[in-house]
Amino acid sequence: MNWPATERLCLTPAPGGLALVQELLNTAPAGHPDSADAADLLADGALGPAQEWADLAVRSWAAETGRGGVRLVLAAEDLPKLRCLRDQLRRALAAGDQDGGAVRFTSAPVVVELSGDGALTVEPEGAGARWLVSAVLAEGLLAQAMGLWRRLKICRNEYCAAAFYDRSRNNSGVWHSVRGCGNAAHLRACRERRRAGTGGSVSVEA
Repeated sequence: MNWPATERLCLTPAPGGLALVQELLNTAPAGHPDSADAADLLADGALGPAQEWADLAVRSWAAETGRGGVRLVLAAEDLPKLRCLRDQLRRALAAGDQDGGAVRFTSAPVVVELSGDGALTVEPEGAGARWLVSAVLAEGLLAQAMGLWRRLKICRNEYCAAAFYDRSRNNSGVWHSVRGCGNAAHLRACRERRRAGTGGSVSVEA
C-alpha cells in the first residue's frame, strides 16, 4: 500500500481502513520546520500536491478495503474543509486521551449497502471533500466499533504531533517513537528539573 503522508514520517500505517484517517491527520506539518515533513499537504495554493496525495491515499484505501477503483477530484475550496476535519479529529483524539469533554465532529452522509451474500458495507457519499469526509468518519466509526479507535493517537511531542497507531500490548504509547520523541521529552524534563534546582537524572538511550 502507498500511504504517502504517513510514510513520509516513517510510520507504519494503521490496520485496514483506519489508515485513511491516519493519512488525513498526517497531512499536517510535522517534525523540524526545515524538513520535508514540514509541508502541509492540504495548504491553500497547493492543490497539485493535495490531489497527488488524495490519488495515492484513496487508491490504497480502496485496495485495503476491497473496493473497486475510486477517483476523487479535489477543488481549491475543498482544502479548507479537509483541514477543518483534520483539526477536529486531532482535538477529538486529544480529548479522548485526556478524558475531557466531547468534541463535536463534522457530520457526513454514508450509504449502508446489503450485498447478495448478506454482508453490510458502509459506503462514502458525495464528491470532493464531502466524499473524503464521509469516508474518514465512516472508517472512524467502524474502528470505534472494533475497539481500534482508541489506538490511533497523536504524538505527545508538540514539535512532532504525528498520528500513529499504538501497537503496544496495553495501549500505553504516547510518543510515535520512544527513541526519538520519547527521549527528547525525557531530556527536556531533566533540563527543567536541573534549572529548577531539583536535580535528578534520566537515562537516555543512545
